[in-house]
Amino acid sequence: MHSYTNYIQILLCSLLLVCCKNKETKNNSAKINTRPNFLILMSDNQSYNDLGCYGNDLLKTPNIDKAAKEGVLFANAFCNSPSCSPARAAMLTGQDAWRLGDAANLWSSFPKVKVYTEIMKNAGYHVGIEGKGWGPGNAEATGWEHNPGGEEFNSFEEFYNEIQKGKPWIFWYSSRNPHRPFRKNGWKESGIDLNKIKVPPYLPDTKEVRKDIADYYNEIQSFDKEVASYIALVKEMGELDNTIVIICSDNGWQMPRGLANLYDSGTKIPLIILWPNHFKGDRVINDFVSLNDLAPTFLELSGIDIPKEMNAKSLAKILYSDKNKNVENNRDFMVMGRERHAFVRKDGKGYPGRAIRTKDYLYIKNYEPERWPAGDPPLYGDVDSHMLQYPCPTKLFMLEKKEDITVKPLFELAFGKRPAEELYDLKKDPYQMKNISQLTEYQNIKSTLSKKLLNYLIQSSDPRETNKNFNWDDSEYYMDGDKTPKPGEEAIKKLGLKKEYRYVK
Repeated sequence: MHSYTNYIQILLCSLLLVCCKNKETKNNSAKINTRPNFLILMSDNQSYNDLGCYGNDLLKTPNIDKAAKEGVLFANAFCNSPSCSPARAAMLTGQDAWRLGDAANLWSSFPKVKVYTEIMKNAGYHVGIEGKGWGPGNAEATGWEHNPGGEEFNSFEEFYNEIQKGKPWIFWYSSRNPHRPFRKNGWKESGIDLNKIKVPPYLPDTKEVRKDIADYYNEIQSFDKEVASYIALVKEMGELDNTIVIICSDNGWQMPRGLANLYDSGTKIPLIILWPNHFKGDRVINDFVSLNDLAPTFLELSGIDIPKEMNAKSLAKILYSDKNKNVENNRDFMVMGRERHAFVRKDGKGYPGRAIRTKDYLYIKNYEPERWPAGDPPLYGDVDSHMLQYPCPTKLFMLEKKEDITVKPLFELAFGKRPAEELYDLKKDPYQMKNISQLTEYQNIKSTLSKKLLNYLIQSSDPRETNKNFNWDDSEYYMDGDKTPKPGEEAIKKLGLKKEYRYVK
């Protein structure tokens, strides 16, 4: 009787183990077969506040607004660098741009380091891009066989046709909108009343500037239609329920004090992530996040180990949370930097800077304040159309009217030299126009932010603040035509420019 009872117990245990094993196998199989797809829809040079869902009610962006309602909108999202190539390099690697050598520059090369695209490809994902991906630059110079963002495709349909049945995928569409030059007379197509445009106070409020902004808005409205078409394609293919959609930009708008500047107008971007039935929608998150955080996020959500080299932080906890506003208490600041943007100074020197942004303050450290931050005069090539080779109404107006009593202070803010330190009180000065770094009552705040920035830069192995020697001014620039800029005829006529300038001997 005792042996019979033991036999029954052993038999039941065996059956239980088999059932558990089958269940585990089934669950693991389901997990493998239901890894999410990722669709990244990125605009080019778009500031964070230029969408309906971010408070600009003049813009008609119903499709992105709908996505924001169904998803998670990040109110404090930043790029790591206000420049295309380094911002995208940081995003791909999940690392700060200054850790990537030459890739901290525009028109650079790209180091052979781990990127989420290759990691996910090796884990079974089908990976592709349409448009810029990483760039502009020369990845082949360092041994890349294709764009670090993935294999290039002419369309999402072409990409999708190569996916094996059941295989997960990640696709990155880089729109050209709203990069300059804008569509001719786009402001007329926009349907936007010029009189209702709120011109930021760091730009002259003129009809030409309003037209320029309306042209920019028109490009964003075109991007909104692109977003709708890609989401519709994914839905048509029956993949929408298992696809995480990311809508974002790479850096701020292409206006004076925007692109290539460490102010919010250059670094703060829109970021919306949605996965209905998985992430609770209709949420606004105030936590400080970065494009860099996407790399570890993609890996964690795919069940892939995050490399220790990635010093960015996954957004998975925030996305799976039900909370609004603040989710992770340690996400209360952001550090950004820039090195060389375009080739716009003698011998191709850059304008290095680092910044720390909190809820209430922005502190900037400029390492070479004797240099022109917007590029050497008279072209000021780190602003807008860098060689004045195509229409850039706002920049051209400010250069033409730089001695005008109403324009001169704004010209100095955008094009003039800056001190080694800048500090802005965001509650009193949301557009960051009044540098208070020398005021007595702000010295404790400046000291605290300066130390916090320094600690982060040392911790993240920034050559600017460690003993590691790296000279970004010596990095190769893979666009020789920029080294001898030739302004357009309109700029030559209005500004009395020469037909050609030389930044190299």
